[in-house]
Amino acid sequence: MEKLLITVFGEGKDLNALQMSSRGVVIFFIALILIRISGRRSFGLRTPLDNIVSISLGAVMSRAVVGASAFVPVIVCCFVMVLLHRLLGWLIARNSPLVSWVEGEKIPLFRGGRFDEERMKRALVCREDVMQGVRKSALTEDLEKIHKVYMERNGDISAIKK
Repeated sequence: MEKLLITVFGEGKDLNALQMSSRGVVIFFIALILIRISGRRSFGLRTPLDNIVSISLGAVMSRAVVGASAFVPVIVCCFVMVLLHRLLGWLIARNSPLVSWVEGEKIPLFRGGRFDEERMKRALVCREDVMQGVRKSALTEDLEKIHKVYMERNGDISAIKK
């Protein structure tokens, strides 16, 4: 049985196409389980916390596919990251000050009929970026119809009509 597993999944860094593909199939299903454990927010909200988990999981899981790290410790590490993400998500949902620290605050970019140039610089956006957000969320280019424009915590730009 051990020989069969080594033939199918390989060992170390010298893996052939079949072995990497076999590992890829297993990692795919493990990733699916991890996503279900992590919850919908991992890939839905795209907040900094969610992006960190997504990028980290991809980087760590790839090590198991290519044989750069031992398979079981990689999977354990991924489960720990997902459980930590779930714990932080749970804490954020119940603790407003933690939300600001982990996910940031929305940034007002336009209000009272004026662009807030200082905050736009801080958010690293120009007027055309703001206008793109206005067109997408308010479906207009007429700033007379816009009350406020924000850069949201996930980086999207949204507008509130008057």
